[in-house]
Amino acid sequence: MARIISGVQPTGTLNIGGYLGAFRHWPTYQDEHEAYFFVADLHALTVRQDPVVLAGRTRDVAASLLAIGIDPTRATVFLQSEVAAHTRLAWLLQCSASIGEMQRMTQFKDKSAGKDMVSLGLLTYPALMAADVLLYQADAVPVGDDQRQHLELTRDLAIRFNNRYGETFVVPEAQISPVAGRIMDLQDPTKKMSKSNDSPMGAIDLTDEPEVIRRKISRAVTDSEAEVAYDPARKPGVSNLLELLAAATGQNPSQLAGQYDRYGTLKSDTAEAISELLRPVRERYGELCKDPGQIDAALATGAQRAREIAEDTYRRAARAMGVSC
Repeated sequence: MARIISGVQPTGTLNIGGYLGAFRHWPTYQDEHEAYFFVADLHALTVRQDPVVLAGRTRDVAASLLAIGIDPTRATVFLQSEVAAHTRLAWLLQCSASIGEMQRMTQFKDKSAGKDMVSLGLLTYPALMAADVLLYQADAVPVGDDQRQHLELTRDLAIRFNNRYGETFVVPEAQISPVAGRIMDLQDPTKKMSKSNDSPMGAIDLTDEPEVIRRKISRAVTDSEAEVAYDPARKPGVSNLLELLAAATGQNPSQLAGQYDRYGTLKSDTAEAISELLRPVRERYGELCKDPGQIDAALATGAQRAREIAEDTYRRAARAMGVSC
């Protein structure tokens, strides 16, 4: 059985963009693969965080992963910070990478632009991302299209390490969903919907109640025209709504466009479809919040499983480099 791994940062509540592009597929992986899913709380530290807020978000994201259908008896769910081998292997990989490689990362350029203070962690965190994957000898990594560059770096570092020190790491492949891979912000449809965006009206959270979903979609930016057409370049707002409706119903956005002649009806149907899609997630999330012991037990079991594999991989890599482990 092939092994997969993927993680998510606790920089905000999980939203429909990440769910449609990645997370809703994760429960299917646990039946077809040996699956590892983690909350990347160490990655969140590349920018300044309120400790109390970060701890709360970390737990919230863990609960959300369980709510979408990740079963801790069929997959391994854990917090990145609970497995020390992640940072230990990251150092070995940093010593195998170049400054130029780190500086060429698109996300580093975007997040550091115009900042007075840029943390060293923001520059080097792709090495930690590589460690997250290589520690578990993953065959594939479910990622969003915006993470493709980081996975390519991971592959490069694995190949370089294997060539220098002997076969140590599996070289992973990207597993990118072709459907709803890039849901855009409801208030600014030229930008990807993100859990860290400033406007709360721009993203639909997985735990939003139906009335909140209706309100956000009713206020979604469209355009001054009246034509309902799927044309992301010319009509990004309308096209984004069609993408959402298509992803929720399993239909084609271009074909859906032909069924509408008014924006209001499109918004109403999209809100209803998204609300129904997220209903099981909302209900399960509510159950977990009432019984937090389930979250604690899942994370504790997952961390123990993860440590067993991660520490073994780290020891192999350290010995290959001549380092005592």
